[in-house]
Amino acid sequence: MPLSDEELRLLEQMERALSEEDPKFASTLRGTTLRQAARRRAIFAGVVFAAGVAVMMTGAVSSYWPVGVAGFVIMLASATVLLTALSGRHGAADPQVSAHPSGFGVVNGGRSRGRGRGNSRSSSGFMETLQARWRRRKERGGF
Repeated sequence: MPLSDEELRLLEQMERALSEEDPKFASTLRGTTLRQAARRRAIFAGVVFAAGVAVMMTGAVSSYWPVGVAGFVIMLASATVLLTALSGRHGAADPQVSAHPSGFGVVNGGRSRGRGRGNSRSSSGFMETLQARWRRRKERGGF
């Protein structure tokens, strides 16, 4: 049984609202993975970068500097999009980088707890020593 016009309109509104509210979930439901979307953005950014090079060279050859500046801005914007797409695609596979809601990757640096010569007791003793020095400075009227 086909949907009525009003039901189709309501369904489209719900799809738009879902896409705006949670784009990752909406792309999953559509069948487009984030990896495919990142690949598409990277390819598009590469083509736009090449166009930016052409615009910049046209400005340089014609001696009309605003065209050259516009080409450089196009190249800069497309390089930013390209690097963002590539880092987003590889960032999820790297165990040292965890995802953050802002879109930036957070690097989990430092030593792991189970390896290395130092143990947590010696590092906490070092921190306690530093904190004690700081307290003494404050008591003496320094900083």
